[in-house]
Amino acid sequence: MSHLSRRDLLRASGAGLFALAAGGSLAACGSGSDSGSGSGGDAATGTVTVWSWTTAAEALRGVVPAFEKDNPGIKVDVQDVGNPAIWDKITVGLAAGGQGLADVLHIGCDYLPGYLEKFPGGLADLSALGADAHKEKFSKGLWPVVTGKDGKAYALPWEVNSLGFFYRKDYFDKAGLDPNTFGTWDDVLAAAPQFKAANPGVSLIAINKPAAPAEDLDFLQSLMQLQGSFYFDLKGKVTMGSPEAVRALTIIKRLDEAGLVGDAAGDHGWVNLLKAGKVAVCPNPAWAVHYLETKVPDQKGNWRLAKPPAVVTGGKRTAIVNSTHLAVAASSPRRVAAWRFVEYALTRPDSVNSMFNAGGVFPALTAAYADPMYSAPSPFYGDQPVLKTFTDLLGEGADATNYSGDYARALKLASDAQVKVFLKGGDPATVLQDAAKQLAQQTGRSIA
Repeated sequence: MSHLSRRDLLRASGAGLFALAAGGSLAACGSGSDSGSGSGGDAATGTVTVWSWTTAAEALRGVVPAFEKDNPGIKVDVQDVGNPAIWDKITVGLAAGGQGLADVLHIGCDYLPGYLEKFPGGLADLSALGADAHKEKFSKGLWPVVTGKDGKAYALPWEVNSLGFFYRKDYFDKAGLDPNTFGTWDDVLAAAPQFKAANPGVSLIAINKPAAPAEDLDFLQSLMQLQGSFYFDLKGKVTMGSPEAVRALTIIKRLDEAGLVGDAAGDHGWVNLLKAGKVAVCPNPAWAVHYLETKVPDQKGNWRLAKPPAVVTGGKRTAIVNSTHLAVAASSPRRVAAWRFVEYALTRPDSVNSMFNAGGVFPALTAAYADPMYSAPSPFYGDQPVLKTFTDLLGEGADATNYSGDYARALKLASDAQVKVFLKGGDPATVLQDAAKQLAQQTGRSIA
């Protein structure tokens, strides 16, 4: 599944960030902790450049005419840098003390903590420009992601992806099962014999078991996030071997032993299984609403959306699995003008909803959800109002995830642990606790 995730694209060039940091290029950014004290300036007029990618860039361009009309003296140039090319460009620019960076930067949840940790002084302090006034306007669990250790905001949330449980209603109907009754993943496992008997040759979910050609950890991570856990806690300590992580990997092991996990190894493995009708459940976030419509139009009417089962009885059924944000480069000579565009684009329901309609970027701004489109029926999903399911989930509140500046290292170790479980029958507790020790040794972080 991971090849579908924007987070997977974000992590693709992650090694470059850490290689640059390890190579001593941090000196170019200075050593101060005040990221608003870069070499830029606070001009309130001029041409603001914005770096983004593909549909998101096009969506941002749609906001520009109204912004320029309401803000005379400011012009905006939105540039589609491409993904993953944008991460190399931002990394190189930050490593060079901000030289060559755009004024506004579109940054994913995987990269923002690393940029703050590895390049202090690289991103502007938005709290000083008024960002804190918007703190309560975004989905719960996002503000800690954009906040540095100094308590200041260095970005505003744009996109939020809450976990969903997309399922083939026809397959579950054939088995006499209703996924809306699954309270926990134990309930899913209990239904395995009934599901398999009615749907021979169909897997419940699909995971790239050997991590070839790339790791596939979105499902594991989502099970941890449902429990408010991840590879690191909010203090930066290692939690890869925590009880929550072990429970998550144990669920995956049990699903595999029950014959419910299809192997999505190889290029486009998951998509190929999906198109062949070999997958019954997609535990994917909000962006998958439009993705499924595009990739499997012939399956129209067969798909529905339910709340994700909790990991433990009474546990949360909401998890924000990834997000993206807009930041301002500290080196920008037009920080005030850049901030005004970021604020205009991300704190006004009209702006974020126009971008959602243009590019499918599910907005983090909760006021946007009052728009009737979030309650509208979706023909592909049998006229179910699937967007409302996501807004309801976000309304329940999710826990924050700390990717930290060492996410790339954690990802590799977690992937190795999952592969050991899939291919060698490894014990989840043993492989994860070993991985946690290695992560602590590699990063100098303590184990929680």
